Amino acid sequence: QFKESGGGLVQPGGSLRLACVPSVNIFSTYDMGWYCQAPGKQRELVATLSTSGFPGYSEAVKGRFTISRDNDKRTMYLQMNNLKPDDTGVYYCNILQRPRGSWGQGTQVTISS
Repeated sequence: QFKESGGGLVQPGGSLRLACVPSVNIFSTYDMGWYCQAPGKQRELVATLSTSGFPGYSEAVKGRFTISRDNDKRTMYLQMNNLKPDDTGVYYCNILQRPRGSWGQGTQVTISS
């Protein structure tokens, strides 16, 4: 299970840093991802982090978002800069492999002026 935090309401161009804490440390076992579910849309993968620490990004967030992790703190992060209204949604973390782990409650990110 995962616990996400760090969301909020920010203006366009602002920044947020999301955090994800799994119930057990799985970073060395599973590739991880941050997912976004925008209003009325399906959940989409926006950033990935392999077990070896290699990041990946969707075209929509490349250059603006940075995924990272701190193994000692058992926490994965998503630094989100230059936020846009289209980034609005509920952000979740989970493994990439199927079947996925249980989804957490997510953290709401709202970009609005």
